[in-house]
Amino acid sequence: MKIVLISGLSGSGKSVALKLLEDSGFYCVDNLPLELLPDLVRLHEARGGSEKLGISIDIRSRFRLQAAHEQIAALRQAGHRLDILFLEADQAVLLRRFSETRRSHPLSHNGTGLTEALEHERAWLMPLREAAYCIDTSHSNTSQLRSRLRQWLQIDREGLLVSIQSFGFKYGAPTDADFVFDVRSLPNPYYIDGLREQTGRDEDVRRYLAAQPEAGEMLADIETFIRRRLPKLQQESRSYVTIAIGCTGGKHRSVYLAEELARSLQADYQVLLRHRQLDA
Repeated sequence: MKIVLISGLSGSGKSVALKLLEDSGFYCVDNLPLELLPDLVRLHEARGGSEKLGISIDIRSRFRLQAAHEQIAALRQAGHRLDILFLEADQAVLLRRFSETRRSHPLSHNGTGLTEALEHERAWLMPLREAAYCIDTSHSNTSQLRSRLRQWLQIDREGLLVSIQSFGFKYGAPTDADFVFDVRSLPNPYYIDGLREQTGRDEDVRRYLAAQPEAGEMLADIETFIRRRLPKLQQESRSYVTIAIGCTGGKHRSVYLAEELARSLQADYQVLLRHRQLDA
């Protein structure tokens, strides 16, 4: 059975993710006490239900993280394919979302303020985040989040999934990255006549950057570092790793290097490629 556990911060889009799973043929349960997960799987199998199960767990259930890891390991050993999705967003973005919707945070009670509640929730869930595929929704609307989730769900994954994304530092660095590389020192096509309105996907920009020795050296350095680290992450039983490459605006240099790195790694790993500023 394919099982997707959805967790993350309140206000980050968990309801959107669960609804997408439901629309994709998953039998979904919201806020299930994690202690009941093995029983739910057995009951669902006994009833001959869908081969896909989606479950949202969050701070409301107050689950014990050690017990969660043990149950996840047991289900995987039983032959189930279990993936964990963790959604998060910047503190300022979450505060704005709660303000706009006038929702109350699950931990906002007995005088606990929203900022304190969000900080406590983030600290509580962080160990689960480390075992999950993470999506930072700070710069995503509902449609963009659904698109990213569909792309992730369509991957028939075995082994390590390598997610590569380009971004612009002027819009903020992503919080869901395991490794962040700054390529702002490279020559910038933005200042070249005819290239400003193009992107790192366009052939003229690609030819320009390919002709820059610094770009080739930077790409080689990044790839050497990543290829040295990925086998070690696999040995640590990591399922996902996210690599972020940033330039100033996120449209030229970072896009080019992300495309080249993805092209090189996809021969050995399953690669998910995203350009944050182009896909926004």
